Amino acid sequence: MEFMTAFRICGSGLAAQRAKMDVVVSNIANANTTKTSEGGPYTRKVIVLSSIPVASDFDDDLKDALRMVKVEGVVEDTGGVRMVFNPAHPDANGEGFVAMPDINTVTEMADMIMVSRAYEACVTAFDTTKSMALKTLEIGK
Repeated sequence: MEFMTAFRICGSGLAAQRAKMDVVVSNIANANTTKTSEGGPYTRKVIVLSSIPVASDFDDDLKDALRMVKVEGVVEDTGGVRMVFNPAHPDANGEGFVAMPDINTVTEMADMIMVSRAYEACVTAFDTTKSMALKTLEIGK
């Protein structure tokens, strides 16, 4: 496998984890947002990832084994809202309930840790590939 292919694969992983971290941070920041510009409470966002084949001149037998990550988009979670009794809140309905986003900050923090670890793994793979390329160049000296 050529080194540039490995760099492209690592780069796609880094970009995907960065996009996922942005979504998690947005969810945490809006965990208590009861009113958005669209109306209603904030809806939890989820990122959609897919894999795409790597375009390289790698051996045909192993070509399907190499995949890059592609961010397909960000969609709204279908979890809905949770109704919280708080009659003093300005967005409370006639019965005293407020529609709050259905965001569990503990779950979001766990996702943040997982994304951080995946990002670190991509950086490590990138650094290892770079070190192998440099060692390969030293062989020719």
